[in-house]
Amino acid sequence: MLTTVRQAAVVKSSSLLIVLHGLGDSTEGWSWLPEALALPWLNYLLVNAPDDYYGGYSWYDLPGDSGPGIERSRKELTALIDSLVAGGTPASQIGLLGFSQGCLMTLETGFRYPAPLAALVGVSGYVWNPATLLREAPPAARRQRALITHGRQDTVVPCGPVRGQIEELKIGGLSIEWQEFDKAHTVAGEPEIALIRDFLVRGFHPGTTGQA
Repeated sequence: MLTTVRQAAVVKSSSLLIVLHGLGDSTEGWSWLPEALALPWLNYLLVNAPDDYYGGYSWYDLPGDSGPGIERSRKELTALIDSLVAGGTPASQIGLLGFSQGCLMTLETGFRYPAPLAALVGVSGYVWNPATLLREAPPAARRQRALITHGRQDTVVPCGPVRGQIEELKIGGLSIEWQEFDKAHTVAGEPEIALIRDFLVRGFHPGTTGQA
């Protein structure tokens, strides 16, 4: 069962960014993001993962067999997006942003969704199975834009293997911008936030929808 916290835009808008935390974290750990991004036309929906994990939450088992948890969480996130679309928010005005486990769930969910979303942003995560994702991705995945950032000093999720996974997805036809930072398993302050901000602006097109 997913629980959510919504932060409304300063300027009335239909644009919505769904934010997915990492292992052991919660919505509280990302409550700083709206102020940091400073996009007044953007609404936020911060989501708690379904499983308890040492005072926080997790999207899937780690260590252990992650597959069933990933599949379960992906279905729950897809259902959440479906409910938002049914409620009047176009898929083209919904974005996903996730950190670590949340990054994996962003890619697993976003690239399988039947319609392109405004933007996918993954920070310091990885891909569960690139070959399976490419095989199961619908035609809309080839029109989906994504930004993936990672740290060269990340010892939790080492950069090299993830770089290879992203390259495999790009060769398979997915549109992904890959950016490395001199950082550990974290967010690299304003330089990384600025990159994400620019990507979101390009994905949501606020200047052409009357949101800015």
